[in-house]
Amino acid sequence: MKKKWVFYSAILFFGLFFQNCISYMFGLGKEQISILRNRQKIEQVLLSPETTALEKEKLSLVQKARIFAIEELKLNEKGGFVYYSKLDRDQIGWNVSASLPLKFESHTWWFPIAGTVPYKGFFDKKSAEECEEELKEKGLDTRIRITGGYSTLGWFSDPIFSPQLNYDNAHLVGLVFHEMAHATVYLPGDSTLNESYASFVEEKGIQQFYHSKSDEETLEKLKLEKQNKAKTLLLLKKYAVGLNEIYNSSLSTEEKSTAKKRTIDEFKLEAIRLGFVTEELKSKFLNKDWNNEDFLGAFRYNSFESDFEELWLRSNKDFSVFHSLVKDTFSLSPEERDKILKIKKTSPQEK
Repeated sequence: MKKKWVFYSAILFFGLFFQNCISYMFGLGKEQISILRNRQKIEQVLLSPETTALEKEKLSLVQKARIFAIEELKLNEKGGFVYYSKLDRDQIGWNVSASLPLKFESHTWWFPIAGTVPYKGFFDKKSAEECEEELKEKGLDTRIRITGGYSTLGWFSDPIFSPQLNYDNAHLVGLVFHEMAHATVYLPGDSTLNESYASFVEEKGIQQFYHSKSDEETLEKLKLEKQNKAKTLLLLKKYAVGLNEIYNSSLSTEEKSTAKKRTIDEFKLEAIRLGFVTEELKSKFLNKDWNNEDFLGAFRYNSFESDFEELWLRSNKDFSVFHSLVKDTFSLSPEERDKILKIKKTSPQEK
């Protein structure tokens, strides 16, 4: 009875969610239903003699991370990670995203529940490549990225997937926190706020998780990783500002395109000079066709950090209060929300 309920619920959910594209709905709905039907409870997988030692180690860590997420980070227990899904492919899926070539504006898709999103997911790489080609023909900057994880926002208990077990331990723990955060607070139509919030929870959560284990070695690695990411984002922001000035200038379209290429080439050379690119990856990095979507993709997951930090301090570092403050902020109108996110810079009450 329970399996039938999951099966028909999945059909209804994905029928509504992807109603704007029949073929797209069919492909994703079919795969998601297969995932829901074939997943296994982690506790059962751990008892199976067919489970490898590495799988047991990683799945046990996922269980611990989930308990920590619920008890310490106050994340929604419906966020998943009770089940394990072993896939017959190396990746979960692929996301296609695009933006205008001479403006930092994402191409978007709209879906019920999720709202407007700047990416479209596929379980089949060929379909993702076909979608990207269609977007390129429209003159858009595009990018295909591997799907590291996704959330059904608490509608279903999302499993941990076999490709995710290849992550190192800290990033596997972070994945659990990130996706469970999406099931805790979500603002339909604003991917940058959603992803940045989940990234903030992920970072704070990993720190607390390994601090509770007195794992100083991992904490030091995370600290260095954060420092390197901050330096990278500063460099990206520097050149994004330069590109934005070009896009908003009175130059002709052809002149803007030329200036854009020159600026991105300068970005590549500075990234290499500052040591952000290893010698082995230098050639690949230089030959990569960098575009607006690469910049937007980075900022999509790493914006509003100071604003979330302000809410974190206001909550007295209490996750329950923090999530409540984020929900309150997300529930405001876009205009009111913008004022709140900037108020700490001008209002003494928020200092």
